[in-house]
Amino acid sequence: MKKDLLIIVRGGGDLATGIIYRLKKAGFDALVLETTKPAAIRRQVSFCEAVYTGNWKVEDMEAVRIEKPEDCFRVFEEGKIPVLIDPEGTAIKTLKPDIVVDAIIAKRNLGTTIDMAPMTVAVGPGFEAGKDVTCVVESMRGHNLGRIFWEGCALPDTKTPGNIGGYTKERVIHAAAEGMVEATKEIGDWVEPGDVMGYIVNGEERTPILATIPGFIRGLIREGYQVTKGFKIADIDPRSGEWKNCFTISDKSRSIGGSVLEVVSGYARL
Repeated sequence: MKKDLLIIVRGGGDLATGIIYRLKKAGFDALVLETTKPAAIRRQVSFCEAVYTGNWKVEDMEAVRIEKPEDCFRVFEEGKIPVLIDPEGTAIKTLKPDIVVDAIIAKRNLGTTIDMAPMTVAVGPGFEAGKDVTCVVESMRGHNLGRIFWEGCALPDTKTPGNIGGYTKERVIHAAAEGMVEATKEIGDWVEPGDVMGYIVNGEERTPILATIPGFIRGLIREGYQVTKGFKIADIDPRSGEWKNCFTISDKSRSIGGSVLEVVSGYARL
């Protein structure tokens, strides 16, 4: 099996991180392409945080921000994950990877095409297998989570988060106003309904970010991030005995990661 494949993953959020983690554990290296200001809320388990900090560790794996595409090979040799600011994906043309994975999870295609690499994989809705990319991996919780489609599409976005501890849309918090996020709580803190998790600051106005359900703050957008009204900014896990979940890769992410690993492993045998 060829393990010296060059894989480029577009996106470094929590679902993308699960993919990258499983690829790395199986012996495959991947370069991560990110935006200048990633908006992940599950920051503790997102390699994209390296954009802000220079390096970021998720579980036992470390990501390192690099400045140019060619730097990825040095980071591979160090056993780490390279993260490059490249929202347009120009490194794909430069490096000519064997596989491109779109794990941006934008629920729509932001520019990935089937001819970017010999094998192209997309996660979630917004792509048609065989047309936009080679194959699509289902991202919606349920019976088909992680299913690989070589024809057709993943299920469309329902705009309703998956059920965790009996809660769906209640556990995800969106910005009630436009402005800059100022946090007063941290990921891992326990909150009760109505607790102030922070504020959205816009001039003299300070709109509180209120907890909607009891639980641990599993995700909270980076302080200082400029948001628009309706932007997803936080996620609460209602399971009282699951504090560690705030700091480990999720079951959903690992499931999707296993499916992408299946595709990559099959390609590596060719």
